[in-house]
Amino acid sequence: MAGVEQKTVSGDENAMRLDRWFKSHYPGLGFGALQKLLRSGQVRVDGGRAKSDTRLVTGQSVRVPPLAVDAVDKSGPLTGKTIRGQEDGDVLRKMLLHEDEKVLVFNKPSGLAVQGGSGVVRNVDDMLEAWRNKKGEKPRLVHRIDRDTSGCLVVARTRGAAQFLTKMFRERETGKTYWALCKGRPRRHEGKISNWLVKEQTPDGDRMRIAQHGEDGADHAVTHYRVIETAGQQLSWMELQPYTGRTHQLRIHMLDLGCPIIGDPKYFEHDSNWEFPGGIQNRLHLHARRIQIPHPSGGMIDVVAPLPPHMVQSWNLLGLEESAADE
Repeated sequence: MAGVEQKTVSGDENAMRLDRWFKSHYPGLGFGALQKLLRSGQVRVDGGRAKSDTRLVTGQSVRVPPLAVDAVDKSGPLTGKTIRGQEDGDVLRKMLLHEDEKVLVFNKPSGLAVQGGSGVVRNVDDMLEAWRNKKGEKPRLVHRIDRDTSGCLVVARTRGAAQFLTKMFRERETGKTYWALCKGRPRRHEGKISNWLVKEQTPDGDRMRIAQHGEDGADHAVTHYRVIETAGQQLSWMELQPYTGRTHQLRIHMLDLGCPIIGDPKYFEHDSNWEFPGGIQNRLHLHARRIQIPHPSGGMIDVVAPLPPHMVQSWNLLGLEESAADE
């Protein structure tokens, strides 16, 4: 049990409710216990009394009295920036969601590339060198997600597991669920998007576009979508399940639906009649929330990845409850 502490509200915690802030920092502290601390004035914000639904502001100071529960290790949320200067093995350990003798599942931070390429300083593939086993085997990638997309990334620990998992992805035996925050509201609450995509060269680099059936280089792409919640007419929290895995598939499909993903640097087009919501970071709001895939030894792997900090901030600001996705 520590003494009285003064903790500063970080930028990623702006607009977060005080009770959620405590749940994030002290998950073992029950709601009733927190209420007692608030009523007695032992918990304060910037020196003043507060309520459980008080919205915090970046830079504010939260007084935390001695508690009988331990704080979560807050060396900092994992982002493309916060991992700088940290050893590869340490970062991988913090990213880890699932581990067994054949399979690893990581929660990849937004901003960290999966593989190397032009302008890529650090990537997961190179980082996996730190986790070579006693036989000298390096864990192997079996699929990819975009650099700015966060969430579930499956990695094989052995050659045999890599062959099996790669086959599962190729034969579409996996269940992939993404969460996205999108502009506007689609006409239909749920549906399927099925069209053809082709890559084209632009002055700003490669970009995908909708193609005609039979067009050279075009691939068929299918996505199932569902609106979980909306914030007025401005924003929609979407659940996306890609049946195929084409480059930028979800991003171009949401654009085609008329609901581009918030913060998408390639496909979110400027609209003078639409104002970017205040308090929401202009970063890609696309997260690989859940992966379901057969295990090489039998059974299923079913892993859920927590939201990245910038999406947690947006969810808190908009009053979205993660439990709504299960309704």
